[in-house]
Amino acid sequence: MRFDKLTEKFARGVARGTSRRSLLALLGAGMTGAAAFPVLPVARAASGGGEGGHGAHPGGAARPPMTSGLEQDPGDQSSCDYWRYCAIDGFLCSCCGGSVNTCPPGTEMSPITWIGTCTNPADGRAYVISYNDCCGTSSCGQCLCNRNEGDRPQVRPQSNNDYNWCLGSQSSVYNCSVAAVIGVALEQPK
Repeated sequence: MRFDKLTEKFARGVARGTSRRSLLALLGAGMTGAAAFPVLPVARAASGGGEGGHGAHPGGAARPPMTSGLEQDPGDQSSCDYWRYCAIDGFLCSCCGGSVNTCPPGTEMSPITWIGTCTNPADGRAYVISYNDCCGTSSCGQCLCNRNEGDRPQVRPQSNNDYNWCLGSQSSVYNCSVAAVIGVALEQPK
């Protein structure tokens, strides 16, 4: 009974203080804001639960190591500790039906990319790595990896891994991320 009276008093107060035009203006502003939302970059935050840390596999299940077999490219490509993943954020395509360089079938590689510089332990040289999101199907959900070495603030998007880079492809639905070597980094002057 008290709740009903309080609700009625509140509703009558709102009705007295607002007009139909102000309500329509508020709804119009909300619709305009909602229409502009998809153009904004979207951050992919790591989900809780302890899955996807360095070298971790979801559910704690052991995966057989996935290596290239090349002496110059050491490491497990399905592990977050793999040398090319020093600035990656997302699910590893090597665990999702693709590879370290290619997207899984049914997805497309986003033309927009972020870059990082990672050191190859085999030769001690720094390489420029292009991180591309693979887009078109729902998230892979396997081998989540979030490493932020050399990550820059979001005001420098080309060096920030927190955006949904699928906005440049036909579908903005994120699946996984690849890490392709695009060249040797220049030596830093000492």
